[in-house]
Amino acid sequence: MEQGKAEVLKGTLDMLILKVVALGPIHGYAISQRIQQISKDLFQVPEGSLYPALHRLEDRGWLQAKWEETETGRDAKFYSLTRAGKKRLSAELVNWERLSEAMALILSAAE
Repeated sequence: MEQGKAEVLKGTLDMLILKVVALGPIHGYAISQRIQQISKDLFQVPEGSLYPALHRLEDRGWLQAKWEETETGRDAKFYSLTRAGKKRLSAELVNWERLSEAMALILSAAE
């Protein structure tokens, strides 16, 4: 992953994961694939970043996981959003909107 992409993900990876999981129960590898697909390959989440983030979100009570069989017949942990996770995602989205608006104001300032 390019350094610029890594910097973007540092502050937003949790929000991206929560958003993808909010779409429905999903296993770790599929989360990474969905983020890459939706972002048109701009974000690529390596396993070394994804799984620690999933464990952190689970420890904070924002995700819950249970073992299920994947479509390929393998067992995998499927993650879903908890009530606390939904609240956290809402708060993250509000913060992101505020940050985006502030960045747009600064970037559109007359030179």
